[in-house]
Amino acid sequence: MHLSPALVPLCRRLGPVLAAADFAESTVAHRLGAAYGCLSRGEPGPVEAAAPGDAPLDVLIRLFLAAAPVSRPQVDDALAPVTVDEAVASGLLEPDPDDPTRVRAALSLRPLDLPDGPQWFVSDLDGLMRPHPQHREHVLGVGHASQSLLRATPRERTGTVLDLGTGCGVHACAAARFAGAVTATDVSERAAGFAAASAALNGVDVEVLTGDWFAPVAGRTFDLLLANPPFVVGEGRVDHTYRDSGLDLDGASELVVRGAPSHLADGGTAALLASWVHRDDEAWQARVASWLPPEGVAAWVLQRDVADPALYVGTWLRDEGLDPRVGEGRAKSDRWLAHLSDAAVTGIGFGFVFLRSIDGPSEVVCEELSHPFDDPLGDEVPEHFARTTLLRDLDLDAARPLLGDDIALERVSVRNGDEGWDEVAVRATRMSGPRWTHEIDDAGARLLAGCRGELTTEDLVILLEAATGADGLAEPARRLLADLHRHGFVTFL
Repeated sequence: MHLSPALVPLCRRLGPVLAAADFAESTVAHRLGAAYGCLSRGEPGPVEAAAPGDAPLDVLIRLFLAAAPVSRPQVDDALAPVTVDEAVASGLLEPDPDDPTRVRAALSLRPLDLPDGPQWFVSDLDGLMRPHPQHREHVLGVGHASQSLLRATPRERTGTVLDLGTGCGVHACAAARFAGAVTATDVSERAAGFAAASAALNGVDVEVLTGDWFAPVAGRTFDLLLANPPFVVGEGRVDHTYRDSGLDLDGASELVVRGAPSHLADGGTAALLASWVHRDDEAWQARVASWLPPEGVAAWVLQRDVADPALYVGTWLRDEGLDPRVGEGRAKSDRWLAHLSDAAVTGIGFGFVFLRSIDGPSEVVCEELSHPFDDPLGDEVPEHFARTTLLRDLDLDAARPLLGDDIALERVSVRNGDEGWDEVAVRATRMSGPRWTHEIDDAGARLLAGCRGELTTEDLVILLEAATGADGLAEPARRLLADLHRHGFVTFL
C-alpha cells in the first residue's frame, strides 16, 4: 500500500501552518482542559465539545485528534495556504461519506512535545477515535513504546544517527535536532513514506532507506543507533509489520542486539527496545548476554517489566482490535499461547538494551528497573557509561569518595512490643534519575556518612573497622562503593 507522492511536498508546506496554530500537546491540553484525558480513552464527543470554534487550533483538534468531520470552509481557513483539495489529493484528508460539505482525516497527524519544542508526525489512523480494521502494513504513530525510547535516548550533540525500523519517523525526526546527519530505515515502503512525510512536516533532513533489518546500511557505522523494532514475542509469522518480525519468539530482539555492535562507530552508543523470553531453566540475564560479542561492547540491560503470557497475548490482540474471548481473537489467542507453552516460556521481559563501543573485553550489566521514576532515562545513559569506564582503571582504595547531594537515607523500624522499635532495614535512595535504591546495613550507612571527598576509601575502612570493632570490611566496602558509583550515588576524587 503506497502513499500518494503528493504527501511529502504537502507536508513541507503544512509544517509552518501547524507551528503558527501552536498545535502542540501542551497547548491542546490547555485548550481542552478536563476533556484532554478523553483523547487517550477514545471519546471524541467531549473533545469536539471543548474545541468548538473556528480558530485554527480548534479546527485542527477536531479534525486530527477527534477524527471528526469538519466543514470544508473551516478546514480551508485553518490549513491555508494549503487547500482542502490539495490535502484530499495527497491522501491526508478524505470527503465525509455522510456529508460532501465536510472532510475528515484519512491519516493520523499528531503533535508531540519534545524538550526542544513540538514536532508532528503523520501515520495511519490508530482506530481509537474512529474504529476501523488495521491492515497488514499499518504504520503506528507515536505510541507508548516510541515515547519510552524517546525518553531513554541520549540527546547530546552527536554526528551520525541511525533509526532502525523507523516507522513514521519519530526517532529520526527527534534526533535531527541534535545530530549532524540522520538515516532512517524500514522494511515497509509505507512506513518509509510516512517517515519522509514526517521529516517534511518538521522541516528536517532525514535519509530514508528501505530494506530488511541492517541491509540498507551494510558496512556503515553510526555514532548513535536507535531501534524500536517489531519486538513482539510470537509465532514467527507476520500479521502486522509494525509489531511482527516473522522471527520466532524473541528472535527480532536477538537479531538487533547481535547486529548493532558492528554498526557502532568508535565510542558509539546504541539505545534499543527489546523483549526476551523467561524460562525456568534459563536466567533472562544470561539469555540477553549471550546475544552480545565477547569483545568490544559495554552493555547496560534494564528490564522494565515482565508479563505473564496470557496477559501479554491478550494485550497485543486487543491492540489489533481483536477480542481474545471470542471468534478470531479466541482462535488466535489459543494458538499463540500454545506456541509459548510448547517453547516453555513462563514470562516475557521487556526493557532497554544500551550499548557502548569499547576497546577490550565486553562488559554486560543486567538490572531490574521496575519502579516508577520521572526523569528522562536518556540523561543517565552517557553518565552510566562514563562511570563504568572510570571503574575499569580506578584504584578504589586510593580514591576519595564523595556522596551526592541528592541522596536520602531511610531507616525502617517495626514495633517490638513494649520494648520500643527494632530496625529492620536501612535504605539509601538517589532522588534523581532512575531513583535507584540500595539496601545497606548500619556499617554501610556509616561508610556513606564519611564520603565527603576528604578521606580515601582505605582510610574510611580503617576508621569504620575501629568504630564498629569489626574486621574484614575492606572488600564489602569496595563492592558497595563501586555499586553506588555505578548508580550515581558516589563520585571519586
